[in-house]
Amino acid sequence: MNKKRPVNLDLTTINQPLPAISSILHRISGVILFVGLVFMMYALDQSLTSQETFESISSVLANNFLAKFIAWGLMTALFYHLCAGVKHLLQDFGLCEELESGRMAAKVSLTAGVVFSVLAGIWVW
Repeated sequence: MNKKRPVNLDLTTINQPLPAISSILHRISGVILFVGLVFMMYALDQSLTSQETFESISSVLANNFLAKFIAWGLMTALFYHLCAGVKHLLQDFGLCEELESGRMAAKVSLTAGVVFSVLAGIWVW
């Protein structure tokens, strides 16, 4: 193996294609959902124990900016993961596998993710 070949270690100079960015964001949103699900399940468990804890958790979610921001972030991750997952399922069925249709599918999934993120933000706030 040639040890004198150039190696680019600066990741900011590498231009990723749009389908790669869409796929990477799909994985990141999956990790966010996996981690966030632990906290949301804990909140659900606590809210089902008594009326007082339900009201306490409801008031935190209604009045705390950080709680609203986390809820919005989880909803954004969920909706984007759903959109990108549908794109990946369509590609598994043999649709949108070519370069141009893959780029178009990535644009559609990213746009739908942004639209759903804005709608979730309107709903949360």
